[in-house]
Amino acid sequence: MKLWEGRFEKPTAKNADAYNDSLPFDKKLWAVDITASVAHATMLKECNIISESDGALIIEGLNAIYSDIADGKLQIAGAEDIHSFVENELVKRIGDAGKKLHTARSRNDQVATDFRLYVRSSFDGLKESLKNLVSSLILRAEDGLDALIPGYTHLRKAQPMCAGHFFNAYSEMFLRDLDRVTESRERMNVMPLGSGALAGTSYPIDRNICADLLNFSKPCDNSLDGVSDRDFVAEYLFDASLIAAHLSRLCEDIILYSTEEFGYFEISDEYSTGSSIMPQKKNPDIPELMRGKTGRIYGHLMAILTTIKAIPLAYNKDLQEDKEGFFDAEKQIISSVDIMAELLKNITLRKNNTTAAAEGEFCCATDVADYLAKKGMPFRSAHAVTGKIVRFCISNGRNLQDMTADEYRSFDPLFCDDICDIVKGVNCANARTSFGGASKKSVEENILSIKQRLAKY
Repeated sequence: MKLWEGRFEKPTAKNADAYNDSLPFDKKLWAVDITASVAHATMLKECNIISESDGALIIEGLNAIYSDIADGKLQIAGAEDIHSFVENELVKRIGDAGKKLHTARSRNDQVATDFRLYVRSSFDGLKESLKNLVSSLILRAEDGLDALIPGYTHLRKAQPMCAGHFFNAYSEMFLRDLDRVTESRERMNVMPLGSGALAGTSYPIDRNICADLLNFSKPCDNSLDGVSDRDFVAEYLFDASLIAAHLSRLCEDIILYSTEEFGYFEISDEYSTGSSIMPQKKNPDIPELMRGKTGRIYGHLMAILTTIKAIPLAYNKDLQEDKEGFFDAEKQIISSVDIMAELLKNITLRKNNTTAAAEGEFCCATDVADYLAKKGMPFRSAHAVTGKIVRFCISNGRNLQDMTADEYRSFDPLFCDDICDIVKGVNCANARTSFGGASKKSVEENILSIKQRLAKY
């Protein structure tokens, strides 16, 4: 039985029913729907809107339905949505008392409250996944303290770094994501229940009772906004999209650096796949797939923004489109964050390769220019002299590390014997002691800061 069919003479067409029904996907909301309904019934009882006995009967019936669904004894089917299913099942079990549950409530504020409860829980799950991911990155950063890795700009070697600096950079990204998720979760934690269809209710309800029972910070301040607001869905999908972007960047680095040409990382067998025809292949399918899922999550964000862009106040059926995309994005982003955390725990940093690479392709050239500038030469002039040295090395198949001090002095007399130590990769990296820099000391300080910021969650 539909909750609203009393006004109609003819039943809904079967194809219209199929098009309209949301039970196949909103059944995921069964637990929060029952939880919110228990809170609503408790409030009705405490405000003497329904009798103590009816309230107790309703709450007992709802709790029994919850247990039966959780235990697999009751299958969710045969209704247009999860809200109708729960109410119909309640009436079937306890009779007319069950019909009083919907007093002072509309499906509009019911749906908005249920979905808010679900999304709030999903924010909490996403926070835990991000914390685990940052913890994995910290392990890799600590492992990289005694190694170098080249930093890149324009995908060309730029300067040598302590290898831990690379992993800390991604920790910073995901810590920002943790901040955003936490702020979004706090902002959306207001309760629509009690808004009615759009204008509130004439019953003497106490919305604070339900807000306290459901752990909302407060009831929403405007009933029109309460039933029609889906900003929290858009915020979740934006947060998920940015997390996916950061994951995709990390995936790209892992894919690139695990190639034979780079050889910086080794992805464990547990997170690699092979080829059906080429026996030698070890493919990075997991990070490739994760990189691909980013566009899928972006699509769900664009979908909800498009859905809400022209909806007049208050509730409209368009808002039924807020859930399927969300459920898919939730599944994709949490599984991606979780599997990346495990992949990182099992990835190997090939320190000999990364350290050797950090001295190649003239990564230490900036330090040569800085050397001259620190001795009083204008930096632009020092840059020009160093460029000539690099050109000399390229022409003669040399590198900065095998140049002699006399050869350096042939380009400028300011060079002393210590230049040969200055251009060693480890010395170049460890010279960058500025706050947030790539020296081992700075990286250790950054790891400590990351741990402290992570601990507050």
